[in-house]
Amino acid sequence: MAHQDRQADAGFSALFRAEYARTTRTVFLVLHDRGHAEEIAQDAFMQLLDRWDTVAKYDQPGAWVRRVAIRMAVRHLRRERMRSLLERRTQVEPEPSEELTLPQTELLAAVRQLPTNQRVAVVLHYFEDRPIAEIADTLGCAPATARVHLHKARHRLADTLHEEVGDVVG
Repeated sequence: MAHQDRQADAGFSALFRAEYARTTRTVFLVLHDRGHAEEIAQDAFMQLLDRWDTVAKYDQPGAWVRRVAIRMAVRHLRRERMRSLLERRTQVEPEPSEELTLPQTELLAAVRQLPTNQRVAVVLHYFEDRPIAEIADTLGCAPATARVHLHKARHRLADTLHEEVGDVVG
């Protein structure tokens, strides 16, 4: 039994070393907040550890942890959006934001403005080079819907950046 525990620990540790930075980067590209990205990645790996006996048997446990992290990031964005709406409704005058923003390219700034599902689709497809099937699975939708999210995102980015659709990404 101790031998199996050591193997499980070694397997989890190897996956953590291989996937943590990538998972954190993916979540950061969705949230554009390094602190929250790190927290969410850590929470996703804690869930992975809790379910390691099951998830270790999957073909791609790294994809599982990224999917969990992205879903957590989407929930975080929705909570923040709701909190922001509630704050705006209760404030007479909006206060200037004290949050410091990181320098960003025009493209990253435009990606940040996309609706959540479109943003996740763009990050996974263009920044993480993930196939449509995995994007659909992560978003919990059909592959055709994932393609629609990418299509709409490309057009929005083209409008925002005032470029031709084919020149925007990829």
